[in-house]
Amino acid sequence: MSTTVELVFDFVSPNAYFAYFPLKDIAARHGAELRVTPVFLAGMHKHTGNAPPFIRDAEVKGKNEYAMLEMNRFIAKHGMTEWKMNPKFPFNSVTLQRLLCAADDAQRLTLLEIFLPAIWHDGVDVTDAAVIGEVLSKAGLDAEQMFAKTQDPAVKQMLMDNTEQAVERGAFGIPTFFVGNEMFFGKERLGQIEEMLAEG
Repeated sequence: MSTTVELVFDFVSPNAYFAYFPLKDIAARHGAELRVTPVFLAGMHKHTGNAPPFIRDAEVKGKNEYAMLEMNRFIAKHGMTEWKMNPKFPFNSVTLQRLLCAADDAQRLTLLEIFLPAIWHDGVDVTDAAVIGEVLSKAGLDAEQMFAKTQDPAVKQMLMDNTEQAVERGAFGIPTFFVGNEMFFGKERLGQIEEMLAEG
């Protein structure tokens, strides 16, 4: 039975984009299963009293500038030169997160593969349902059927439950990872996750 690496995820986080692709490669190298748990980052911040770093650290001299330096180093290291800030950031991700909740594990990974580049390469407006539908249809998915599922009360509840449960487990931001009961936070921890998987 393979080890599972769980990624607690919200499309609105640029760091979720940065973490996903290297994490996928790490999991594949070590024969681990990658599982995505959709949460609502705004709700997570509300539960924990946290805030986006660019807001939280705005008054700390040099801190956001250093964060940008580290981000650019990460981009260079992993060859993520297509990344650009989405013009709608920070956007409301609730519809996208409900799409993830309505999907099974394999479909969730498919949705990450199509929406992460759309958001963070192409700058699409994911606050517009018609645009989300176009992205789904272009990928050969049934947009109408998937949108209908996002209105299911059980799907809406799942997103709330996932968010609350992640907070109860110790999560306070994105990206958070779990390998067994071990929690890791931030894309900078990918090396630690790989070391843990290598140890078996």
